[in-house]
Amino acid sequence: MSQDSEAELIARSVKGEPEAFNSLVERYQARVYNLALRMLRDPAAAEDVTQDAFLAAFRSIGKFRGGSFPAWLFRIATNLCHDVGRQARSGVPLSLEAMTVDLPSTPTREDSPEEHLLARETQEEVHRGLQLLPKDQRLVVIMVDLQGWSYEEVAQLTRSALGTVKSRISRARDKLKEYLVSQEQSPRKSRL
Repeated sequence: MSQDSEAELIARSVKGEPEAFNSLVERYQARVYNLALRMLRDPAAAEDVTQDAFLAAFRSIGKFRGGSFPAWLFRIATNLCHDVGRQARSGVPLSLEAMTVDLPSTPTREDSPEEHLLARETQEEVHRGLQLLPKDQRLVVIMVDLQGWSYEEVAQLTRSALGTVKSRISRARDKLKEYLVSQEQSPRKSRL
């Protein structure tokens, strides 16, 4: 991976140096893919959106006017996800195995088999709960809680007021908590 600064890579990309843009792709590809995967719930569609987002960014890098490059890139990817969602209103099946990256309670090798199983169940429940959230709430939870973006960065990306982002996060967290508590109390839930 290139050790050049992001600003240098952007400047070189604007001048038409594909190697510089490839370095930007290497830096942000996993994050863009994870966002698309969590939004679309389909690995193949997420790969397509990731590729299309970088292609669109490459074509329009000259229009980038500074600020947060990752936020600009995520805005492109998010818009593409919304386009895909509009085209496939029938709903995409959830692939939990593909979405287990970067979730809380990730099992470690030191965990006992029981702890590993409970962590895996928690991951799956979080995924199910995320899918029940409205798109705007799901996006901000993914960005803040799972990918570590600040509220300010999410506000810039989503072109929303900071207070709107905070209220979406609060409502989403409340809904997720309510969902997870209801799943814990569900009689079908078996514990070791």
